[in-house]
Amino acid sequence: MSAPGGNLAVIPARGGSKRLPRKNLLRVGGLPMVAHTIAAALGSGCFARVVVSTDDPELAAVAREHGADVPFLRDAAIADDHTPVSAAAVDALRRLAAAGETYERVALLLPNCPLRDAEDVRASYAAFRAQPFAAQVSVCRYGWLNPWWAMRRGEDGAAEPLFPEALRQRSQDLPPLYCPTGAVWWSRADALLEHGTFHQEPRSLFELAWDHAVDIDDEADLRMAEALFAMRRGA
Repeated sequence: MSAPGGNLAVIPARGGSKRLPRKNLLRVGGLPMVAHTIAAALGSGCFARVVVSTDDPELAAVAREHGADVPFLRDAAIADDHTPVSAAAVDALRRLAAAGETYERVALLLPNCPLRDAEDVRASYAAFRAQPFAAQVSVCRYGWLNPWWAMRRGEDGAAEPLFPEALRQRSQDLPPLYCPTGAVWWSRADALLEHGTFHQEPRSLFELAWDHAVDIDDEADLRMAEALFAMRRGA
């Protein structure tokens, strides 16, 4: 087995999706959705290998066409709606180690975040190397909807503030909060194998601009992503 070294990119791209059927193959910005993430990973220059983990032969063929490696098909048991995406990276590390390949660091890049680009990946890697924690997840800052003022309906229909004290403060006096996005997560490979997740404690945050951090989960997200791609082409 080779000595640990280098970075592995894992792009987890299941064939199934309930809200947007065949989501990872849908065309957005002129390309299959997964192709944008492959391009960002390859273009970043950060990785010794870019692997797409999929259970779907058609998706595997598209991934190879756009330059990614697909050295195996993912087992159906870890390609369902309930398995955390971190499991795909753990599985890839173990499969590649069994074939004699080991890596020092691993990044997970979700294909439903097609607006993140190669420069975002490079910047996230630089940030990861500069901080002391074993893991880092990408986030974007909440915008005009202030999460500190969030409410829910109680069983009797009455409003229940999630942060009652914050309702008495001005928005500019409240600290920023961040929403995780699947654009690019990093971990030391040994730490990921130990914990089984990128959401390790402690972990750092890498902030992306909101228009690079969009996660496409439904039709409205897809329309917004198309609009953002169109704006980029017109810039």
